[in-house]
Amino acid sequence: MEILNTLYNLMGLVFVLGTIISMGLSLTMAQITGPLRNVRFVIVALLANFVVPPILAFILIQVFSLDESLAVGLLLVSLAAGAPSLPKTAVFAKVDTAAATGLMVLLVVGTIIILPIALPLLLTGISVTFWDIASGLIILILVPLAVSLFVRARYPDAAASALPHFAQASNLSLLILLVLMVVLNFSDVVGLLGSGGLLASLILVILTVVGGYLLGSLGKAGSWLQGLGAGQRNIAAAMVVATMNFGNDEVVLVVDYSLIIMVVFGPLALELGKRAKAIEAEGEIGPDATTASA
Repeated sequence: MEILNTLYNLMGLVFVLGTIISMGLSLTMAQITGPLRNVRFVIVALLANFVVPPILAFILIQVFSLDESLAVGLLLVSLAAGAPSLPKTAVFAKVDTAAATGLMVLLVVGTIIILPIALPLLLTGISVTFWDIASGLIILILVPLAVSLFVRARYPDAAASALPHFAQASNLSLLILLVLMVVLNFSDVVGLLGSGGLLASLILVILTVVGGYLLGSLGKAGSWLQGLGAGQRNIAAAMVVATMNFGNDEVVLVVDYSLIIMVVFGPLALELGKRAKAIEAEGEIGPDATTASA
C-alpha cells in the first residue's frame, strides 16, 4: 500500500506539471492574460468561485445536518479554487484553453490571498498562514507556467518539440491517477455513504457547476468555462490546510470530493467536446453544401 501511495503522489505531481507545462509551451502570455483584462469575466469568476460555493456549502451543511468534521471539510473545499486540472478539462471540453489557463491563474492567486483570510474568520481553532497556502501553489503552478511561457516565447522550436512529450505525460498520469484514486480511497468513500457527506459533496459539485454556468451566461463571460472552473476545486490547497489543522475525517472528505470531481467532470467534459466537434463539423459541411448546390 505504501508503494501505491508513493506512486499516487508521483503521478499527481507528473499530472500537474505535465498539464501546466503543456499549456505554457502551447500558449502565449497575451493569450492567457487577454481574458483577464475583461472586468466582467474577472468579476463573474470571483463570484462563481469565492462567494457562491461557500454559501452553497453552508446551506448543504444545514440541510444534511453534517457533523462538525464533515462540515469543516465541505467548507474547506468550497473556499479552495483554481484546480490545476482546469486546462486539461478545457482541452477535453473544447473550450478556450488560453482563457481556462488564465482563469486558473486568477483563481490560484485568489485562493492564495482569500483562503488564509477567510478560514480563520469562519472556523475556530485554525492556524494557516499566507505562505502555507502560497508555497505549494507557486512552486507547482505559477513557476512552471512562467518558465514554460518563457521557453515558448524565446525558443519556439524547442517548445514545439517538447510539447507532445509533456502532453503525453499529462494524459498517461491522469489515467493512472484515476485508477489509484479509486483503489486507495474506496474504503474511506464507502465509509461516508451513511453520513450525508458523500451526497452533500456531489450536490455541491453539481450546484457550483450550475452556478458558474448561470453567472457566466448572465454576465456573457464564458458560460461553460465559468461552470467548469467553479465546479473543480483546488484539492491540493484544501489538502494542505486539512492535513495541517484537522483530523482524518476532513482529509477523507477532501479526497472524496476529488473523486466526485473526476466522476462528474470526465463525462461532462467529453460530452461538451463531442458537441463542439459536431457543431464544428456542421459549420464545415454547411458552406461546402452551399457551394456544391450553387
